[in-house]
Amino acid sequence: MSDSSMSEPRIAVRKTYKLYVGGAFPRSESGRVYPVTSPAGELVAQAAQASRKDLRDAVVAARKAFGGWAAATAYNRGQVLYRVAELLEGRREQFVAEVSAAEGVPAADAAAQVDAAIDRWVYYAGWTDKYAQVAGATNPVAGPYFTFSLPEPTGVVGILAPQESSLLGFVSVVAPALATGNTVVVVAAQERPLPAVSLSEVLATSDVPGGVLNLLTGVTAELAPWLAGHRDVNAIDLTGAATDQRRDLQVAAADNVKRVYVPRSLDWSADPGTSRLGAFVETKTVWHPIGV
Repeated sequence: MSDSSMSEPRIAVRKTYKLYVGGAFPRSESGRVYPVTSPAGELVAQAAQASRKDLRDAVVAARKAFGGWAAATAYNRGQVLYRVAELLEGRREQFVAEVSAAEGVPAADAAAQVDAAIDRWVYYAGWTDKYAQVAGATNPVAGPYFTFSLPEPTGVVGILAPQESSLLGFVSVVAPALATGNTVVVVAAQERPLPAVSLSEVLATSDVPGGVLNLLTGVTAELAPWLAGHRDVNAIDLTGAATDQRRDLQVAAADNVKRVYVPRSLDWSADPGTSRLGAFVETKTVWHPIGV
């Protein structure tokens, strides 16, 4: 190769990102992609535009994975989720660059968001084997019995990720659902999906079983009604839904008695507390006779 060719401007390789379903990275079944641009309008990459069929496949994968993930001990789930935080820490600089590009913020601000996202993942990993102690109870009864009320996962949860916070917001809605034993089908922020896609690459190399988290990219308003109306989805988080679409999604969810979570606050920098941990759990009460 001549010196003159070496000095020619290099054309960057633009990526075309795929979906993350069942632990694999398939293309959209329709083959559709859409451009992901920076806030300045520069093309960053192409992302798969998921279809209704892709969403159905993701729900099937989440349902298949639910039994094993819900049956795992809370301590084990915590260890698995903590490993994700370790991997995120190792790829911190990559995520800082991606959040900065996605949200158009300085590197220092992006670094603060990434650090907060990693810390929040650790926070929820730590709650896995503690939440039952806070939310559970022993109940007084009239009779020779003990009764125990314990939180159990709801099942398959559909999540519309927040549109304005590509990583910290994404972690804030996904991690608590996983920590309490649910499996999820999550639609990433439509215009800022790449940090979430990179997080799915982290999950693929972690101990999180395939199907526990399934990531779709595409048009949120197109996918949301199918997620709300799907009869094998037990709950839906409407955080990333447009305000004028939420009522219709709630009606669709009510048709199949789906639990619906509508956020009251979108301040991702605030202390998350435990409200989201309780969003997708059911309380099971067990009666046990007193031994003689």
